[in-house]
Amino acid sequence: MSFNYLLKKSSASTQSLQIRKEVVTTKPTTRTNPLVHTASRSNGLQPPRKQSKHVQDKVRRSPSHIVKKENDITRKRRTPSQGLVNFSSDDSEVEDEEEENGSRKKLKAELDQNPDPKRQVRNKTAFSEDDEGMFSMVHAADIPSLDKTTKYIPSFEGLPENTQVSLQYPSPSQRERYLLMQPRTKRSDNNDFNALEDIVHVMHQVIAHYLPLSQRELFDNDATGYPKRLHRAINRKSERELKTVIRDWNDALSKLRSEGVISAVLDEYHSIQPDLVERILSQACARTVSLGVKSLREYENGTDNVYGELLPRFVSRILREDTHLKSDQTFVDLGSGVGNVVLQAALEIGCESWGCEMMKNTCDLAEQQQTEFEARCRLWGLAAGDIHLERGDFLSNKAIAKILPKADVVLVNNQAFTPQLNERLTSLFLDLKEGCRIVSLKSFVPAGHKISARNLYSPFNVLEVEQKEYFSECVSWTAAPGTYYVSRKDSRKIKAFAARNEQQSSF
Repeated sequence: MSFNYLLKKSSASTQSLQIRKEVVTTKPTTRTNPLVHTASRSNGLQPPRKQSKHVQDKVRRSPSHIVKKENDITRKRRTPSQGLVNFSSDDSEVEDEEEENGSRKKLKAELDQNPDPKRQVRNKTAFSEDDEGMFSMVHAADIPSLDKTTKYIPSFEGLPENTQVSLQYPSPSQRERYLLMQPRTKRSDNNDFNALEDIVHVMHQVIAHYLPLSQRELFDNDATGYPKRLHRAINRKSERELKTVIRDWNDALSKLRSEGVISAVLDEYHSIQPDLVERILSQACARTVSLGVKSLREYENGTDNVYGELLPRFVSRILREDTHLKSDQTFVDLGSGVGNVVLQAALEIGCESWGCEMMKNTCDLAEQQQTEFEARCRLWGLAAGDIHLERGDFLSNKAIAKILPKADVVLVNNQAFTPQLNERLTSLFLDLKEGCRIVSLKSFVPAGHKISARNLYSPFNVLEVEQKEYFSECVSWTAAPGTYYVSRKDSRKIKAFAARNEQQSSF
């Protein structure tokens, strides 16, 4: 299940969440995809198994993507073949994988060219001997009882209804409990939570990013590798065999961790690739935001402010390629919704990450997701940057006003902002430090703007704007490609113009 599993999950009727004026219709779609070794490539990192393209979409400002309209055409549902986790892919998924691999290679090249040696990936608290390893979290076993929109049944025929297993993650923290259940009827886009699929994805991520090459080959070979053994147990509908595979996995991973192998691998990394980030975000969302969809239904179109989401792959490009954000810098998201991008920046980059949101229920879900996200980071043994989620209007929030002058990157999804709001924001940018980058869906500087004596004091004069293109399926409201803008605060031109103007006036 991809990061955007929650976005399409509910069949409830709710329009987009309101957050800044005008309505943008959202259209869900999704992606999935870990740790990049900046010191050396000799570790031979391999990408984990990919997920289907169909599970791929989420909405940032308003989780409107989470809910479907009542008048939407109902898709036919099919009863899944019990006992089967489908690892096959059709032609469209193969094309998708090639495209994803191209994006992944580009990101790796970017990381190689712009390493961040200050970034420490391992969560030392999670690996501390003083850590008792027990903390509050939403276990996968809790989802069937918390999810009121889906009826769950045993994962395969003949399996007792309340069968549970516990899965070891890379850190010495508590194991996650799984209730071996799956949806009674499975959507064709695979949006419902499936315990066995989640376990398989965890195994692939751990194998790809926490083990040295020699151990990866042992853990993932076709004959005795754990994912293949698990797959065979599922196909045979063998509860005993399935539990044996998971027990063996837990023992083997615990042994490597106790021998310091996992810590040593993590200590070589100075970045986390988007695949693993997205898996962790997906887990946090599935256990919080997707279960709280009903709390968003009170918002109706026309009350105030709506817009959509930048999808994870696009966010990774912004963070890594467009702004070159580093772990010792500060990121601010103005209008942060349920906090998806704030959390992604904190984990993917390791930077201090701020967000501000004005809708109460959205803020509530954002805080729940942050708590679960931090628990997930502990399970995976990864360190994220400091996270700050503020409530209220970002134009008047005191904490945001204090942090903006320190910000290195500011993200504003102003796709549906009114001209008046964009103008007020531009004035706010005067307080940004030199070199700060602002990423937006609409330009804050009018086309063709030039510095003149008449507009000498215009805030437009301190922004250098570059228009960029994003590819298909980068935003939630359309599958089509589009444009976005990266502005940089640079006062040199206006200062030079003012100096020349003053010099000419003196003659």
